[in-house]
Amino acid sequence: MSLLNQKTVKKKVSFTGIGLHSGKQVKICVKPSEPNTGIVFKRVDLKENNLIYPNFMNVSNTSLNTTISNNHGVKVSTIEHLMGALFGMGIDNALVEIDNEEIPILDGSAKFFIDEILLAGLESSNQPIKIIKINQKVEFKNGEKFISIEPSKLSLDIDFQLKYKNKIIGNQRNRINVYEDDLTDIFNSRTFCLYEDIQTIKKNGLAKGGSLENAIVVKDEDILNPDGLRNAKEFVNHKILDCIGDLFTSGYRIIASVNCSQGGHYLTNSLLRKVFEDKRNFSIIEIQERALPHTLINRSLLRSIA
Repeated sequence: MSLLNQKTVKKKVSFTGIGLHSGKQVKICVKPSEPNTGIVFKRVDLKENNLIYPNFMNVSNTSLNTTISNNHGVKVSTIEHLMGALFGMGIDNALVEIDNEEIPILDGSAKFFIDEILLAGLESSNQPIKIIKINQKVEFKNGEKFISIEPSKLSLDIDFQLKYKNKIIGNQRNRINVYEDDLTDIFNSRTFCLYEDIQTIKKNGLAKGGSLENAIVVKDEDILNPDGLRNAKEFVNHKILDCIGDLFTSGYRIIASVNCSQGGHYLTNSLLRKVFEDKRNFSIIEIQERALPHTLINRSLLRSIA
């Protein structure tokens, strides 16, 4: 398998579960797709106007999840964990069939998506991968919250800081190189909420499918989940997972350095919109090993990019 060619899943991979916010049972099938088709969602419960493309411009809601919609108002919500898994597995093209409006939350992380895709395997094409290279710094601020993206040589670095008044969550920070580091803790980290926020969230019609089986719940100085945390930085690591998934709505993998404080779906989407409104901010390049300078051929790094 060439490291630098576009990939898809080798065979169909299915997942069944409950939607975190809708509370509805849902089944999705991730199917192989042709090169240069990208990731496409298909609402198989609808007979027409049922294709939705996970592009940052199609993001229609960022309240506690990332929702995409097409021009006919057909939507798919909570795409970020699956998108993060597809990004992490190096999958460029896939058809995601779904029989309802929300991706199943499973255990609240990307773990099951990663595990099943690994079992299915990947299929490489003869088409080179495409990558977005950031050319100059762009930032977006919302009060004390901010996110920025700037040039990087041949990596995607994410530096993420979380600030909560709650003592259990507190101030957490983690910095990762997406293309070189072991991301097991990132993909295994679950969504979370404060116990005192649950009623407000549900009054807003969200978290109808939430439980201790698919989310970490923090009450005062206690974690209500019997098994506690999966890793010491699970809170900020989950935010990084969300960030990776949301960045993939750019359509390609990215070479850049991202710095974020107290961010979320809204900030990441707003940043992408700002990046792509000016063509000077970015370049879209095809990565072919034979075209790379010899000094840039770091096979372990390229394996992760690809």
